[in-house]
Amino acid sequence: MEHIELFFKSIFVDNMVFAYFLGMCSYLAVSKKVSTAVGLGAAVIFVLAITVPLNWLLDQYLLQEGALTWLGPEYADYDLGFLSFIMFIATIATMVQLVEIIVEKFSPSLYNSLGIFLPLIAVNCAILGGSLFMQSREIETLGLALNYGIGSGIGWFLAIVAIAAIREKIRYSNVPAPLRGLGITFIITGLMAIGFMSFGGMLTGGEEEATEETSKDTVGMLTTTSTDVKNETSSLVIETTNDTDKN
Repeated sequence: MEHIELFFKSIFVDNMVFAYFLGMCSYLAVSKKVSTAVGLGAAVIFVLAITVPLNWLLDQYLLQEGALTWLGPEYADYDLGFLSFIMFIATIATMVQLVEIIVEKFSPSLYNSLGIFLPLIAVNCAILGGSLFMQSREIETLGLALNYGIGSGIGWFLAIVAIAAIREKIRYSNVPAPLRGLGITFIITGLMAIGFMSFGGMLTGGEEEATEETSKDTVGMLTTTSTDVKNETSSLVIETTNDTDKN
């Protein structure tokens, strides 16, 4: 259940584009054609699926305070957290270079259409954001880190493919001159972000029900306690009255 919740949450609720507006440069520049958007989106999924688990391993066994205890007890006090950005970016750059080699080898047309934006994945803030969110949210296992990386990549993929499909259709629409190009794209992106906000309650229904049940239990306990106090007070008053009558 935890894997399923994290997967859907990273796609819809914590979408890299519509929730945090990360990776907007590539999102806006490479979303003119669906075919190009699909290629870049697939590359982002691949890079996030590889780099987030790798950076999780680096964080757990190298960067965190006390992470070097596996080398010996004398390294228990070492904290290499200040190297997080450097190590994460180095991992991302290595994977992006691998993706670039693969795309150039097997799909030269896609490589030419992506142009400079393929190597720029290395400095795409959505890629680095995936690793930093993984670190800040203290994801517990390697499997969850892989799940989060894939889910975040799919969320970014859906965003860029959706806006590319809309921009292909809107090209034939009568858009006011001042809004043509990036203007209408920003407006559509904002509207899509508002739509994605509706997914915020998708995975919180159970929590709300549990909160309501807890509130009801608390009210019931308070009512019972209040009734017991009233009964005890009444008993004390009656006993005091009897003692007074006897005297």
